[in-house]
Order: sequence, then structure tokens, then C-alpha cells
Amino acid sequence: MTDERNVLGEPLEQCGTDPVTGFYRDGCCTSAPEDTGNHSVCAVVTREFLEQQREAGNDLTTALPQYGFAGLQAGDRWCVCAARWLEAYRAGAAPPVVLAATHERAVEVVPLDSLREHAVDVPADPSALT
Repeated sequence: MTDERNVLGEPLEQCGTDPVTGFYRDGCCTSAPEDTGNHSVCAVVTREFLEQQREAGNDLTTALPQYGFAGLQAGDRWCVCAARWLEAYRAGAAPPVVLAATHERAVEVVPLDSLREHAVDVPADPSALT
């Protein structure tokens, strides 16, 4: 897919296309200097994470059609800002992480051990995640 690397030092895998995620809306958590939010963590969002983020002022569930954003629901794979993921981690609401699709830049903010602690293989039916 890209020349980018994941946190495991391997080629970065795609995070999600339904909805299409990524700072560049290419399905990957590719990150570059212009991505000041560091949208590098491939998360499988949960209801708990979405609620925690909404309470923290980052509403990811409300559609913003003017930006082509339909809003997220539990089970969606989404490139989350590393600082937002760390915020949720500290609040006890960190969502699962797909390490193979998490950009190496994530470790500038989040310790790799914390990401590994929440690493998952995405289940065939991710809508069961809460």
C-alpha cells in the first residue's frame, strides 16, 4: 500500500475503508508533518471510547456531511490521533489497536507497550465490540 512503516517496523497495512479513514482519507493511518494531530493509531472504536471522547469534547459519532463524515459507530476502524488515544487510555477507555495498521509515528506520543496491551486481531464481526 505505502512505503510507510507500522509500529512493528513492517509495511503499514490499511486501517479501514468503511468508513474511509486516515488523515489523507486513503484508508491508512499514514502520517506526515502536516498531520499535526498525528492520526496514526488504527483503533477499532468501542462505545466506551466514543462516549469518553464525546465527554472530552471530541464527538466522533455526529455526522458532518460538509466534510464527508458520516459519524462513527462501535466496530468501525478509525485512525485516531495518538494524543486522543492516550487520553482514552489514561481514562480507562482505550479502544483496541490494530498494530499492523498503526503508523510508527504513534510511538512519538504513546508508549509501544501501551499499544501492545490493547492490540487485537479484528474479529469477523466487529459490531460486537462495546
